[in-house]
Amino acid sequence: MKALVIGAGIGGLTTAIALRRHGVDVEVLEAAPEARTSGGGLGIASNATKVLRALDIDLAAAGVGRVCEHFRLCTASGRPLRELPIRSIAEELGSPVVNVRRSDLIDLLRRSLAGTPVRHGAEAVSYRREAEGVSVLCADGRTLAADLLVGADGIRSVVRAQSAGPEPVHEYGYVCWIATVPFRHRRLPDGGAVHYWGSGQRFGLIDIGGGQAYWWGTKNLPPEQARRWSGGRAEILRSYQGWAEEVREVVARTPQESITAVPAQDRSFLESWGDGPVTLVGDAAHPMLTSLSQGAGSAIEDGYALAHHLARAGDVATGLRRYEAARRERARSLVAASRRLSRLEQLGNPLVVGLRNLALRYAPASVVRRQNIAPMRCELPS
Repeated sequence: MKALVIGAGIGGLTTAIALRRHGVDVEVLEAAPEARTSGGGLGIASNATKVLRALDIDLAAAGVGRVCEHFRLCTASGRPLRELPIRSIAEELGSPVVNVRRSDLIDLLRRSLAGTPVRHGAEAVSYRREAEGVSVLCADGRTLAADLLVGADGIRSVVRAQSAGPEPVHEYGYVCWIATVPFRHRRLPDGGAVHYWGSGQRFGLIDIGGGQAYWWGTKNLPPEQARRWSGGRAEILRSYQGWAEEVREVVARTPQESITAVPAQDRSFLESWGDGPVTLVGDAAHPMLTSLSQGAGSAIEDGYALAHHLARAGDVATGLRRYEAARRERARSLVAASRRLSRLEQLGNPLVVGLRNLALRYAPASVVRRQNIAPMRCELPS
């Protein structure tokens, strides 16, 4: 059996690894001319590290990223609001939370593919159902054939567009800046993650190991401005005037060319992820806002589940439909929860923000724990 995977991101590479373990011949097609080495970081929660370990990929053992041991929520000025029990949650779930540079994780996944071809500069433009399988047409005129096709090509997936038809991207009226940079600070402990919640703005500062930090910042803007933001580091610094010193310091130390701006977007939840020998994983199937830090994690879960159900089915279409049915409600809940949390985080009214912070500070520990552990629970399919 042969599979074509469109997209060499985290979801596509994990899917390829999982399929290979079940004896499927895989080829990965990626539109970008070469592997991306820039970009920000990711929180790989316990659900995803559990799946990766099942694929014999251990981030900590490979020296990729830093296990998260401390997670603090603060006000914009840096006053502590809440310490989240991230260490005990990871212990209960039996798998760590690891903060990692995106490009380092992708590099590790590519090494784990061990000889599986990843074709860069292979931009897929359409696919066609064949009598026995599927064929993919690339922008350079190449046509490739396989028994199944997996769209792992992100929120603007070509595979999804052909399968589901035209549909709008939902915009949420804020921009997110992301970067990684060498950085240490007395208020960022080893293995630490600190989130700062302001009024219509947030900031995250995370240790990813090796003296490196991943940071992200958000700001409410009209959707058109968020989508087309083209300001510089000085504008970002002005946005965080009066915030905690470490927030301003890490931005000031970041080269302008290392900062990426991304608008907050997702899509309506898709009930059907494919038909026949075609399916979707990750952001192609269920793009979600970043608030839960589960975009990459849910894509990793998808890839593992897809290979599992395909291996146990009598034919390709049956296996793919079983995979979709098994993943649909889990993905739906993560998309919805990300939207709810995003609205709470990006509140702009100072009075409502004050009430939010009070509720966060004094919420019962059991409630806080339950809300944080729920997205990270993952049962491997058996």
